[in-house]
Amino acid sequence: MNWPAILLSIRLAASVCAVLLVIGIPISYWIAFSPRRWKFLVEAVVALPLVLPPTVLGYYMLVALGPRSPLGRAAESVFSARLAFSFSGLVIASLLYSLPFAVQPMANAFGSIDRKLLDAAAVLGASRWRRFRTITLPLAKAGVITGAVLSFAHTIGEFGVVLMVGGNIPGVTQTISIAIYDEVQALDYVMAARTSALLLVFSFITLALVYGLNRRSSIWWSSPRNA
Repeated sequence: MNWPAILLSIRLAASVCAVLLVIGIPISYWIAFSPRRWKFLVEAVVALPLVLPPTVLGYYMLVALGPRSPLGRAAESVFSARLAFSFSGLVIASLLYSLPFAVQPMANAFGSIDRKLLDAAAVLGASRWRRFRTITLPLAKAGVITGAVLSFAHTIGEFGVVLMVGGNIPGVTQTISIAIYDEVQALDYVMAARTSALLLVFSFITLALVYGLNRRSSIWWSSPRNA
């Protein structure tokens, strides 16, 4: 078992999940509550990685993070670090690639909240931040957790984007999906089968957790005490 690749994948997924929680919640909240007529354009941009081929997205991210790009030059001049073919570059590319998996469940959860509860809290004098902290976020908790879990799982299994942006550097950018590819290329089918089985079990547990969480949330809302 290629433990360095597994640990690097977990580290990458945890980093992406943490950042997406920070930026995904505000984006999801804005999508759910904004009255702007053009917000469908923002939704389309967020959902673009769902339909865009990973190699295409990876190519544009590689160009954007390369040493000749403004972002790449800024990283080298300020932090003396390169973004392309580095772990930092993988995090940035994975953030964009996994963004819809975090934002869409969160936005759906925010959008399903009864506006009458928020209006009643506003009438009672609660500020927007207090309404968000005490009403909106607790009621959307299942969607937020679902988005976090899906973004984590999706990042674990990335291949095209991480290969384009990070290459295949063992211990630096080689993730578990790239390790499986290498094992197949080396005709090491036994090891590839073991690693693939690990990903299969992880994916099943992730989906079971998400569906179980959604089912529990639906049962709670449909119970007589909440009628």
